[in-house]
Amino acid sequence: MQDPIPEERPLRDAASVLIVRRDLPGGAHVLMGMRGAGAAFMPSKFVFPGGAVEPADSAVPLLSPLAATETRRLSAETSTPEIVPALAAAAIRELQEETGLLLGVPGTWPGNVPEGWEPFAAAGLRPAAQGLRFVFRAITPRGRSRRFDARFFTVMAEDIASSPDDFSRASDELSHLQWVPMADTHGLDLPFITEVVLAETRARLERGPDDEAPVPFFDNRGPRAEFRRIG
Repeated sequence: MQDPIPEERPLRDAASVLIVRRDLPGGAHVLMGMRGAGAAFMPSKFVFPGGAVEPADSAVPLLSPLAATETRRLSAETSTPEIVPALAAAAIRELQEETGLLLGVPGTWPGNVPEGWEPFAAAGLRPAAQGLRFVFRAITPRGRSRRFDARFFTVMAEDIASSPDDFSRASDELSHLQWVPMADTHGLDLPFITEVVLAETRARLERGPDDEAPVPFFDNRGPRAEFRRIG
């Protein structure tokens, strides 16, 4: 008798953020941290800040939304376009939780401040998504312990409202938070997809701020892996 086929893990929407910093010696830098050795997903690997979308993210009032091009691209290849603002909110929330950095602009919250967003309100800020740029999408291959439909965003360090060197409010999800020269990231223990996203980001930076290249998409939803681009 054949062994039973293991139950396939459900996909969870997720968002990760690459903060690009240009004011340090050695060219463009990116913020990275190391996941714990006991983490269920990518233990002991250096990654970007990010995580799964939570149900409450869809209700977070962003003071400024994603740019129209980013919204259009994020809405492609999905049956749930309402996930788009939730992805932006998740990216901003996870960035704050894992690094303590605040991506926001001055503003007053309408009504009660949602749980988890108190650091923004305390600083007189509202989350703002206009600086996020959608640069990559990747779905975890089948058979993994956890599976994510991850969208990767870049944002420039100048858009961060707090000091880019102040990680004092970071959670313990990522350790060894550091600004790494993008040319030197090969010296870190990186997941394969992180290496690919870094390469794509470096290429976009070289092409300049007006780059409109399609977004790469590693699609593992079906029985066969597919690679295509979202225009």
